[in-house]
Parts: sequence; C-alpha cells; structure tokens
Amino acid sequence: MSLMNEQQLVALDWEKVDNLMPVVVQNRTSGKVLMLGYVNQESLAATLETGKMTFFSRTKQRLWCKGEQSGNFLNVLEISSDCDNDTLLAIVEPIGPTCHLGTESCFKGQLDPALTFIGDLEQVIKSRKGADPKSSYTASLYDRGTKRIAQKVGEEGVEVALVAMAKDMDELTCEGADLIYHLTVLLQNEGLQLSDIAAKLHERHSS
Repeated sequence: MSLMNEQQLVALDWEKVDNLMPVVVQNRTSGKVLMLGYVNQESLAATLETGKMTFFSRTKQRLWCKGEQSGNFLNVLEISSDCDNDTLLAIVEPIGPTCHLGTESCFKGQLDPALTFIGDLEQVIKSRKGADPKSSYTASLYDRGTKRIAQKVGEEGVEVALVAMAKDMDELTCEGADLIYHLTVLLQNEGLQLSDIAAKLHERHSS
C-alpha cells in the first residue's frame, strides 16, 4: 500500500513553507488528534520508506523517528495533503502513548469525537484477553469461549428488539450499550475489530 502517490508528492509546495511542512497526526481508530510535527523532504521520504512517522526535529536539527528511544512508534497508514498542498495529515496506528508525558495525545483537554470512547473501550476489552478470569467480567467471558460470548450477543440482541418495541428509550440505550459491548468482545475473541465492521459498511456504502 502506497502512503502517498507520485502526483501528491509532486504537488507539495515546499517553497511556501521553507522546506518544513507541518503534519497533523491522527489516530486511525479513535479519530483523536495525537500531535503536530514537521517534516522536510528527507524525513518525509524516510516515513514513506519505513512506514514509521519520521519528523525533522527543529530543536535537534536532525531527522527524528517518533519512538526511536521509547518504542512508541507511529505506524503510518496514509498521508494526504490539504487543499493548498502545504500541510499534511498522517493517519496512524500508535504503539503506546504519543506524548512524551505518557499521555495518548499531546493536546490536553481536547473534546473527543462522540464515538471515540468506543474505540477506547475496544482497546480495554482487547487488553483483557488472557487475563485471570476472576479479574473482570470481560476476562471471564473470554475464558468461557465463543459459544458463551455468542450466546450473550444473541440475548442482548433480543432485549434490544423488545425494548424498542416497547418504546422505552432509556432501556433501549442501556440494552444497546450491552449489545455493542458484547459484540466487541465477540469480535476480539474471533480476531476481528470494529474497524473491520466499519470497513465493510464503507464498502457497501461505496458500491
């Protein structure tokens, strides 16, 4: 998969930004803005070659691969430019926290997209795999296997339908949350993610 095509690369206006282009870095799963960095042509080439976000450090005056010391790399899935070709957007899958302070994002107190928490929840659910079954309800579900998890998804689906027919919006919200939670556990148990579901929906919408 190519992170940028030749046409996009040629169109970049390096002269306008004095060969130092800002890059907004966004988490692919949650949609959160993680950080802002800068690239020159050399560091962008390194990013495209390695698939790991590589910046030009203005303080150290050298190329800097994010995570080269901490191991908290930013694996790049796509890079695109804005309408003026003088700013880049990098869509990434972060390995660990992005900020040097140990937080997910360098931006404090940002208002997250409404559905971001579902992405965060998925990561918590994922982390429970292989844990002591006594440590959490999620871990106990994994321990009981596909049959029990699938059964819970079926039960919650029926309950969602029943409260919807009863026009009980409070209960519909609660049962809907239970259904999404158990479906996420099932997907994780089977080696799938919510992003796989989103990709399928996108495919259907585009066809």
